[in-house]
Amino acid sequence: MLLAAAPAQAAGYRYWSFWEGEGKGGGWAYATQGPATARPADGGVIGFRFAVSKDSADASKPSATPDFGQICAGVEKQDGTKRIAVVVDFGGPEDAPPGETPPAKGLRTGCPQVREDATAAEALAAVAKPLRYDASAMLCGIAGYPAKGCGEQVEVPADPSASAQPSAGTAAPAAKPSGQPAGTAAEESSGGPSFGLVTGGAAVLFLGIAGVWQARRRRG
Repeated sequence: MLLAAAPAQAAGYRYWSFWEGEGKGGGWAYATQGPATARPADGGVIGFRFAVSKDSADASKPSATPDFGQICAGVEKQDGTKRIAVVVDFGGPEDAPPGETPPAKGLRTGCPQVREDATAAEALAAVAKPLRYDASAMLCGIAGYPAKGCGEQVEVPADPSASAQPSAGTAAPAAKPSGQPAGTAAEESSGGPSFGLVTGGAAVLFLGIAGVWQARRRRG
């Protein structure tokens, strides 16, 4: 008897991702640093989305448009403060941890006035307390959701269009979201050469130059 092959699975993670508005008329861009260090300027827009994803390229964006004018309509800037538009998207039931459901109001926005040097995390706290972090300062919960867990690994269907799938048991595990709060640079897919490749290439280049110099010295 032939058994049907089980659908391919891939490693993903359930966590809060951090996004920044790209400016007037723009969309969302995956943040290059965590909310604890990012310091948006007056008029900035930040977003948070809870979902299951494999990496930053696969991460779900907040469902609301990053429109500062709409979110902060009627909020006038005051001396010594800045206005930050905040979008919090709790995701859908399919992303919820077992035994939990997203808040009934699945999308929350706000326009807090915070200190001029305040971080994105401080702006978020002004809109959606309580926040929950783990021991390594990763953002785990917003407004009490989810109640437990933090960036736990889950299985997600693999992309059937992928041209080359590794055999079972040989795939390297996906990188867990960074120990820093959601949306750090460590979660990104830069697509560029790794530091090891860059330094290795520099070493090869140095050795090549040294060899040429020694050959010329012998001829001299």
